[in-house]
Amino acid sequence: MSMVKESVDVDVPLHTAYNQWTQFEEFPRFMEGVESVTQLDERHNHWRTSIGGVTREFDTEIVDQLPDERIAWRTMDGGVHQQGVVTFQRLDDRHTRINMAIDFRPEGMAEKAGDMLGMVDRRVKGDLRRFKSFIEERGQEGGGWRGRITPG
Repeated sequence: MSMVKESVDVDVPLHTAYNQWTQFEEFPRFMEGVESVTQLDERHNHWRTSIGGVTREFDTEIVDQLPDERIAWRTMDGGVHQQGVVTFQRLDDRHTRINMAIDFRPEGMAEKAGDMLGMVDRRVKGDLRRFKSFIEERGQEGGGWRGRITPG
């Protein structure tokens, strides 16, 4: 497994950043290579990606979610082996730090080579930069189902 850790500070309140991140179906708007994310229920999403000419479909499961603090997930199938966590840290009333950590196992020669060349690190960093632009331009989270899990 390989590990990627990245952070970005966004100029929106913590609750706004967290709520936008839970709008999983909007991920293609700022995540490179993500064609679609379909929220199946409170804990499960179906992904379609196309990266380096390789199209994959797989499901993820949210394994831990604490509103305004963190979302942890793992892949369930589709030949993609990944788990990760996104945490949200209040810096002040108008600024939030988003930290992402992803463990993944590259499959095939192309993915292994890309991992060795740091392509996954750059992709995650780029996705977080695009999220920053996306949320700051909006000034608030988008509409739709929040995808939150009720604690308990």
